[in-house]
Amino acid sequence: MEMFFKICVLLLILGGINWGLVGLFSFNAVGWLFGGSATLLSRIVFVVVGAAGLCAIPYLFANHESGSAAAE
Repeated sequence: MEMFFKICVLLLILGGINWGLVGLFSFNAVGWLFGGSATLLSRIVFVVVGAAGLCAIPYLFANHESGSAAAE
């Protein structure tokens, strides 16, 4: 399950970078890579990033212990 959340976070980082580019430079990297923001491939990427965001919501509320004492 930890790998699943790492993939979600990676997708969220990529989506955040894309939104930052849109906000700062009006440049949609996903649309540029896949031939426009309305193409099927771009929309699939947007849906996958959105689903990653939804799947990461429970991670915000999970009890995370840090430090080496948690591993014992």
